[in-house]
Formats: sequence, C-alpha cells, structure tokens
Amino acid sequence: MTASSAVTTGTLVVPDARLYYEVRGTGPLLVLVGAPMNAAAFAPLAEQLAATNTVLTTDPRGHFGSPLDDPRQDSTVLARADDLARLIAHLGAGPAVVFGSSGGAVSALALAQTNPDLVTTVVAHEPPLRELLPDADEQRARTADVIATHALGDTVGAWRKFFAQADIPIPEQVLIEQFGGDREPRRAASENYWFAHELRATTGWVPDPPLLREVPTRVIVGIGAESAGQFCDRTARELALALGVEPVLFPGDHTGFVAAPAAFAAHLQEVLDAP
Repeated sequence: MTASSAVTTGTLVVPDARLYYEVRGTGPLLVLVGAPMNAAAFAPLAEQLAATNTVLTTDPRGHFGSPLDDPRQDSTVLARADDLARLIAHLGAGPAVVFGSSGGAVSALALAQTNPDLVTTVVAHEPPLRELLPDADEQRARTADVIATHALGDTVGAWRKFFAQADIPIPEQVLIEQFGGDREPRRAASENYWFAHELRATTGWVPDPPLLREVPTRVIVGIGAESAGQFCDRTARELALALGVEPVLFPGDHTGFVAAPAAFAAHLQEVLDAP
C-alpha cells in the first residue's frame, strides 16, 4: 500500500456545468474516470498510482460535486468527452493516459475520437456498448424497461432488472438492503440522474472503430477476469474484435479496482508499460 498522497481539489467551470476534480501525485498524467462513478470511488486506486503518476479523478457532470446548470439536461457521451478534454487542458499536464471504467470507458473512447492529441492511451475497461452486440434490439428494449421501471418509482425493481440485464448475480436481500428504504441523499440523487438522464445515451453510443484504429491514441480494451459471460464482457469483446486487438484481463470483475486496488494498480501499470 502506498503512503497517503496529498490531494489537491478544484472546480472547473465548463459549458452547462461545474466539474469537481482531485489531483494526486507527480509524474505523467493519468486520468481515472467513471460514469456515473465519482472521484471517491477511484480514490483507493488513485492512491496506489500516485506514487508514479499525476492522477486526476473527477465527479462526472450531474453527479455529486459536479452540478449542472440545468439538472434536467441529459449527460451525453460527447459532453463528457469534452469535459475530460477541458480538464486535461486545464491542468496543463497532458497528453494523458485515460483509464475509463464502464460508462467512463465510453467517455474515454469518445475523447480519443474527438481529441486524440490530448490522450496517448485509452484503457477502456468494460464499456457497456450495447449497440455492438448481435442482440442489440433486445438489449435496447431491456434498457428502456429498466429506465421506465425507475421512472415509476420502483427503485429496487429497476436495479433488479438492471443487474439481470448485466448478468451480474446479486442476492435479493442484498438488493433490498442496498437500494430499498432510506438512501443517502446525494447517492440517491446521483442514481436518479443516471437512470433518467445518462443510462440510455451511454449504452446507446456507437464508437467509430475505423477512426479509433486510425488515431494515434493507443486503445486497450480491458475485461475483468471474473466477468466472463456478463453484459460488459460481451460488449468489450465485440469492441476488441472491431478494433482488431486482443482484450486484456484485469483482476476482479466489473469493479475490480474497488475490491483490490493494489493488485489492480500494479497490473494496470504493467499493461501501460508494455510495448
């Protein structure tokens, strides 16, 4: 475990939002990003990597410390990619390596397409790119059902359907304990925003594989070693196939960096250092 790093916090005003961010460590710029996962979720991983990198983490627009001017505005993939570009430019420490997880991997891929000069390498860890799947029509309908269920006020039911679509087993009692009853207000607000204004756009975004093969940015597709058969395992493998690259296995499952940040950080550094 690394010693605790000093954390510098800041807020960057961007079109339609104010972005909260944290910076740790010194060295080449490494961005850790999720959607909807916020900076706090990446803090243990950031601590590990700050020994050799300047590590930037952020709350995505509409979540926690990054409020929108209009909270009814959708979070589009291109808007989040633009946010990342502005944060990298603001720090003046780029170009950066960007590790994106889940929806953050989608944001990172879009950044490589729109601003390849700002990112040397993208590690897209389990991006939920629904439209790449052969059963995209069915998956699109299931996503719409998840969103509609949440809109009707059935939070537990929406999460139950979400995890079923993701092929992630979760015991019913755990589901009720985590998502039923009184919730911490900021976390509940983040989840509400994600269901209503982010999930559809993120899973529906379609990458441009020929462009991603052409830009100078290196694209690495990551998959959790324990994610076999899950929705994001399938989407990540389809992306790797479209890009003509072999996916790289990382420790754990969809959120392996949360469960084992030290092992995950060590493997990520090995992957980045490999030719």
